[in-house]
Amino acid sequence: MKFGVSTFVTDQGIRPAPLGRALEERGFDALFIAEHSHIPVERRTPYPGGGDLPEVYYRTLDPFVTLAAVATVTRRLLLGTGIALLVQRDPITTASEVASLDLISDGRAVFGVGAGWNREEMENHGTDPSTRGRLMDERLRAIRELWTKEKAEFHGEFVNFDPVFQWPKPVQRPHPPIYVGGGGDAAFRRIAAVGDAWLANSGSPEELRPQIERMREVAGREVPVTLYAMPEDAEVAEGYQRIGVERALFYLPTMPEAETIARLDSMARIAARFQ
Repeated sequence: MKFGVSTFVTDQGIRPAPLGRALEERGFDALFIAEHSHIPVERRTPYPGGGDLPEVYYRTLDPFVTLAAVATVTRRLLLGTGIALLVQRDPITTASEVASLDLISDGRAVFGVGAGWNREEMENHGTDPSTRGRLMDERLRAIRELWTKEKAEFHGEFVNFDPVFQWPKPVQRPHPPIYVGGGGDAAFRRIAAVGDAWLANSGSPEELRPQIERMREVAGREVPVTLYAMPEDAEVAEGYQRIGVERALFYLPTMPEAETIARLDSMARIAARFQ
């Protein structure tokens, strides 16, 4: 099992370049970072974690600027969005950003996507929360067209453009892997249609096993699993390894550089037990 880190990179924590160097020096496989463009002050949507919404949600740096900074100081680290809120993003611009990241990183971009949970945030982007699943599916298909066709075009319910040129094309062929977040059959059908891996939310190995089985049943194939926000617990990690998780992402709290380095050292000691 491979080990990476998932985190919120903000203006109050470690900067992207030192974080990337520290991860690669400690042998971590991947960095996945969260995205929120903003958080409305008045919200009806409850925070899924319960209680008050943590400040990191509205201080998060742009994911592609952040990952580009990490790309310049690393050579092996996979650079992922965990997750990009595609229902709040223009698909043409997003296709260009992912392809550009893939180019400057020599083929290390991972496009992790999800439908999101904050309805007020979506609405500020002009997205109707009730149709976000269909919107996300169309945008993913349109992005794949832009990545893989010399003259790309798309005509759908939400996305519509006549033939266009767009370069750069991604380094990875046919395109950077698409990791689909979320649980339930809607997300699993999305994996079946366009996904290369499932980006699963943390839970106990006992809870995750039947979800993996159901996901693969719906997808109709052996889809790899990357687990988001794993606790720092070697026994839990062993449980994930037993049920076939390909990659576990420790959750790294957003902290200043010195505290972050100490926390990464602790995580690296756990990961070293599985080498």
